[in-house]
Amino acid sequence: MSKKRDNTAIAKASENSAKGDVFAMQRATLKQLRKMVKLTQADLSETMGVGQDTVSRLEKRHDMLLSSISHYVESLGGKLELTAIFPGRSAIFIDCLEDESTSSCKKNRPPD
Repeated sequence: MSKKRDNTAIAKASENSAKGDVFAMQRATLKQLRKMVKLTQADLSETMGVGQDTVSRLEKRHDMLLSSISHYVESLGGKLELTAIFPGRSAIFIDCLEDESTSSCKKNRPPD
């Protein structure tokens, strides 16, 4: 992505966020998310407890664990939410990705 397009996406995301228009911002790279909150890779690496090179590699990967993405987003001060979308149905929020036996997910979820 060119520097100009990169900056345009960040500006649009910031504008949408300021308006509270969460659904208008549909796509952003991890790098764009980090820039939106005005952190450098070095800043984020300290928060994550990893080296700057690890943050750089995460931002370039195309396939990674949800736990890695979640840790990255939470280190930025956000929360990762996963939604499944099927034709002809409302979006479904996927909850309780962690081990149910060690969390409050089991008691908060409707019966199977």
